[in-house]
Amino acid sequence: MEETLQTSSTHNLSPHSVLIAHCPSRQVLDLIADKWTALIFALLERQPTRFNELQRAIEGISHKMLTQTLRNLEQRGIVERKITPTIPPAVEYSLSSLGASLIPLMAALRQWAEEHMEEVELARQAYEEK
Repeated sequence: MEETLQTSSTHNLSPHSVLIAHCPSRQVLDLIADKWTALIFALLERQPTRFNELQRAIEGISHKMLTQTLRNLEQRGIVERKITPTIPPAVEYSLSSLGASLIPLMAALRQWAEEHMEEVELARQAYEEK
């Protein structure tokens, strides 16, 4: 605890800084900066979506990882889960109002990645050649 206080005072950090190891804001950042979260957002910002539709649309995500990520997002109030009492029950996920407030940020990150992927790849290749 003393080390955390020294770090925050040494670097003039806010008491709610993601740079402090045990600050809850770091957990929030970890969740929203996760690659699976970004990909889930790309679908949920368009419309509510069922679990199987999410899994089919996101190449490479396992059932376990999709379940875990959706559960974490739901627990933190970013995603809402709606169960329709049909046979079998239909489960649909959508962004909460809190989650919807992240749409511009998540969209900007995806756009940056798509626009700069070639530059990033060239930089990686140049680094490997050194």
